[in-house]
Order: sequence, then C-alpha cells, then structure tokens
Amino acid sequence: RDLAVFSIFRRTAEHPLYRIEKRPKLRAKQGQYAVIGMDGQILKRGNDLKQVLRVLERKLIRAVD
Repeated sequence: RDLAVFSIFRRTAEHPLYRIEKRPKLRAKQGQYAVIGMDGQILKRGNDLKQVLRVLERKLIRAVD
C-alpha cells in the first residue's frame, strides 16, 4: 500500500541486481523514486523517474523492447 517495487534480475534464480522503489510519502522530503543496488545502497533518489533511471544508463544496462 505504501510502496511499489520493480526488481531487475540478471537471471531468475538470483537476487535482484537493482530495485526501483516508489514511495509517495517521501515526495516532499527526498523524492518518491529510488534506485537501490544489490547490497541495499541507495544509488539515486529523486522525484523524476527518468532522471533517477539515468544511474542505470551509466552502468550500460539497456531496456529490452
């Protein structure tokens, strides 16, 4: 109810490499979108999803069409 999560996996049997979380309650504080690494470290946070996902472009991850 308070959180939406999208996980990015290399293979289905593994832990997620990245998690993209949306927490609307943090909109006024730190930003509602966050990209979190496999170790739990927050890589990027903000209110604009496109801006937050740029951290993944730098790591040469491409979306599958």
